[in-house]
Amino acid sequence: MYKIPAKTLFMGKNLVFMPNCHSTNTFAWELCQESTPAAEGTVVITDSQGEGRGQRGKSWITEPGKNFTFSLILTPGFLAINDQFYLNIFVALAIEDYLRQKGCTDVRIKWPNDVYAGEKKICGILIENQLRGNQLASTVIGIGLNINQRRFEVESATSLGLVLDREFSLEEELEILLGRIEARFLQLRHGELGRLKEDYLRSMYWLNEMHTFRSNGRDFVGTICGLDQSGRLRVAVGKAEKVFGTREISYIR
Repeated sequence: MYKIPAKTLFMGKNLVFMPNCHSTNTFAWELCQESTPAAEGTVVITDSQGEGRGQRGKSWITEPGKNFTFSLILTPGFLAINDQFYLNIFVALAIEDYLRQKGCTDVRIKWPNDVYAGEKKICGILIENQLRGNQLASTVIGIGLNINQRRFEVESATSLGLVLDREFSLEEELEILLGRIEARFLQLRHGELGRLKEDYLRSMYWLNEMHTFRSNGRDFVGTICGLDQSGRLRVAVGKAEKVFGTREISYIR
């Protein structure tokens, strides 16, 4: 179904298509453990994923054959462990770049790595790293991007097709998307961390807005004011500033 992209340098040059798959991230990790590990930029993609995983242990289930469900294999040994949140940053920005290129203008990145179109989720990202000593040996990035699906079990989800009211060729769109991912990854590889963080903050959902959050079972009102050096969320609460990791805070309203 999918062709090797012609316009990328390495992203997707090794493309593994599986009509049905329990989890593309799990299968990608299996490829990483082989005696000859999969090449950087390998893409494992499926039409139907039975055990897709999302952040916080949630599942990611989509209508078969309508959306993108795939995983990327990267080897970002150049990136310091303390900077690993830049993996979230570059791929979320790449998804935003793609959506804006297609004409979806109201795009925001909801920390840590969901992408929203308007007030609805259009993409979920799951990043898993393997360390070797003090280095990031391998990274698998799972991407679930809604493209042609029109009906969802939850009202908080949407798709590119719904936003723009048209159908897309998944085969054609994959090459465009992988090109955007590769471009942002090359920025990361070239050390353009400041630019990547600046672009991420510019697109950050609820940045500098007062909203209700939940942490440790309690609701509170705060204002997102950015990220710390490790990529944790900085929230102003009254006259103080608190910092939260990915499993320590939820967005309420």
